[in-house]
Amino acid sequence: MAKIRGAVVVDVERCKGCVICVNACPTNVLNMSKEVNGKGYTYSFMENPEACTGCMSCSLVCPDVVITVYRMKVG
Repeated sequence: MAKIRGAVVVDVERCKGCVICVNACPTNVLNMSKEVNGKGYTYSFMENPEACTGCMSCSLVCPDVVITVYRMKVG
């Protein structure tokens, strides 16, 4: 049976660094960057991409709708 792998894409310039998505991720994929975007906010990124299952928890809780999750079959 094929395994599902996810990929999280964050619109860095629209992210305000609220950390809600990082806390919502059940597999600890996301973390906050050390860098800032054009507005001066840190933003979330995939720190552990191999752990992403594509569950979409991060995108569902994002108040600014800046996260897109892609799901793909692997193997």
